[in-house]
Amino acid sequence: MGLLAGVAAGIVLGTISGLLPGVHVNTMAGGLLAVQTALIPVFGPEMIAAAMVAALITHTFLDTIPSTFLGIPDPDTALSVIPSHALCLEGNGEEAVRIAALGSAGGFIAGIPVALALLLVAPYIQGAVDWGVGIAITAVAAYLILWSESPGHALVVFLVSGILGIFTFHFGFLCISPLGYSSMLMPLLSGLFGISILLVSGTGHVPEQQFCGLSLPRRSLIRGTLGGSAAGVVVGWLPGLSNATANAVIATTTSYDRDPRGYIFATSAANTVNALVGLAAFAAIARTRNGVMVALSSIEVPPIGLLVLAAALAACSAYLITILLAGYAWRLGGIDKQGLNRGVIVFVVLLTFLLSGIFGLFILLLATLTGLAPRLLNVTQLFCMGAVMVPVILYSFGIAAW
Repeated sequence: MGLLAGVAAGIVLGTISGLLPGVHVNTMAGGLLAVQTALIPVFGPEMIAAAMVAALITHTFLDTIPSTFLGIPDPDTALSVIPSHALCLEGNGEEAVRIAALGSAGGFIAGIPVALALLLVAPYIQGAVDWGVGIAITAVAAYLILWSESPGHALVVFLVSGILGIFTFHFGFLCISPLGYSSMLMPLLSGLFGISILLVSGTGHVPEQQFCGLSLPRRSLIRGTLGGSAAGVVVGWLPGLSNATANAVIATTTSYDRDPRGYIFATSAANTVNALVGLAAFAAIARTRNGVMVALSSIEVPPIGLLVLAAALAACSAYLITILLAGYAWRLGGIDKQGLNRGVIVFVVLLTFLLSGIFGLFILLLATLTGLAPRLLNVTQLFCMGAVMVPVILYSFGIAAW
């Protein structure tokens, strides 16, 4: 009873956090902790743990919807907003969401054996892994820049974004909202990958949305599953990394310009694998890789098999919910695109103020201006990921940048 009640509650909470931009699943986990004294006597301690895990998995499926239809990035999937929203503006929004849901499902299936394997070997290899984190990320960043069409401009955008990221993390304590909540990544990534793109996305009307099947070659499916799973394992296991970093890593093998569907599939797979691997890291070496695991560490944790079962039930339900909601994409057809973009921008500004306060609005402005630079310098938006990668590189080498 406790398991099923927890899974049901987690699915509801994960759906809410996935559909509401700026509301992270970590907040939902914190809310569960706040009411645990009332729930545990009725449902048992496994209910709270199952709800946290189910919410985490559900969020990884549903967070693609605001990115696709509104162009608002989630901190976990910031870079994937570009191809998914572009497909929506071509009339293929439902297809984009279905591909993302399929990617998350594929990532979950592939992530289960990987997570179980890490449970066995992690305690023996963790020391060597920690040592090589900074070198690996630096190599990825160098590869991205050197193989770009304009390495000089790419380096400029990467470094300027990195400086902005360091500034944001250093002064993140100033992002205090009227609600007492603090969010640094929301204004940073919304400016770099949200508003900056909406400002130059053109006018006209949102085309009629139609679904004529998935245009996803088997090669993209296989490569997306393998590449997304690998990236998800890396960012889920190593300290200081996030799905935003995984987006950039995946872009080295799958271009979001030339193969947008494959890129959406791969990043969605990475997002879900990251969640599973984070759970494995918590169980194997007692390290918390996300806010949900931090919350989980403060309660009585049931056996890992029970949590995996909760995750599996949540994944099946979240997939069906995502597909169901994608079917309403046709309602967007004919809406004035410029008016919709303005409405989304106003919404993001208000949300930033509510979640991050006045300083958050300042970060949002700086990030938006930085996000416009790639178009001026004719490089891809990918290099704005320096806002996340540069601080992570410095952190990995033990340099206190904030």
